[in-house]
Amino acid sequence: MMRFYDRLHEWEGPLFLYVNIRWNRRVCNLLFTFLSLLGGATFSLGISLIAGLFMPQPWSAAGWQALAAVALSHLPVAAAKRSMPRLRPYQVYPQAKTGRRPLQDPSFPSGHTTAAFAMLTPWMIALPSAFPLLLLVGIGVALSRIYFGLHYPSDTAAGALLGSSTALLMCKLIG
Repeated sequence: MMRFYDRLHEWEGPLFLYVNIRWNRRVCNLLFTFLSLLGGATFSLGISLIAGLFMPQPWSAAGWQALAAVALSHLPVAAAKRSMPRLRPYQVYPQAKTGRRPLQDPSFPSGHTTAAFAMLTPWMIALPSAFPLLLLVGIGVALSRIYFGLHYPSDTAAGALLGSSTALLMCKLIG
């Protein structure tokens, strides 16, 4: 597995460093801090539960689908982090910039990005006119994780795929 990660570093290391170092600006700190919070488990599970309980249709159904998708998608995230451990970028690149409390667990895949796409995908389906905005929010969460030195682009791409796939499955099962 380490050989595979070494190959990935060759391709995505420069992209990671570009986003992490060259984008480092005060306005980006504020924006990406906010976006990163949106991908956290507390927010994604909480907002999904609130939508399921209190919003009218189609938001209520999307809320329940999102809640199930966020919860279910974190099982493979936990399994992947244990079975395919990968150092976080800031642990590999000493020049990487991080937030105040960098995470210590394995990097692959991004749990925040997984949660964001698991939460947002049912709402993209329920209200297609919101798709572009919600997709930008999900991409913003993914970029925030790179920006703060916590994930490589492939970590966030895997999280987006995992979260979206799980949400699509939940939309089929919880119609």
